[in-house]
Amino acid sequence: MFISSAFAQTAPAAAAGGDMQSSLMGMLPLVLMFVVLWFVMIRPQMKKAKEHKAMVESLTKGDEVVTGGGMLGRVSKLGESYISLEIANGVEIQVQRVAVAQVLPKGTLK
Repeated sequence: MFISSAFAQTAPAAAAGGDMQSSLMGMLPLVLMFVVLWFVMIRPQMKKAKEHKAMVESLTKGDEVVTGGGMLGRVSKLGESYISLEIANGVEIQVQRVAVAQVLPKGTLK
């Protein structure tokens, strides 16, 4: 009753190939946005995570470090997933290895 008879007609066969090309052109901006997102956000984040993992794995006894919470200390004991930091004379705390944010140059802590 309200539906036009034009909706019942099928598309001509010659226009079918053009629809495929227009749908690919419609997806092009989405693909380009993903490529830009990859190079601007995802790739640098993966590189930074890889560098942090290498730094945490290379920790040795005596290294001076800063934790993610801002605690400064000297590594006194190393475990598989935890390290002990000497934050003052005779005061040691245990933190996770991944909590180490930065390794300081030797002699930074007095």
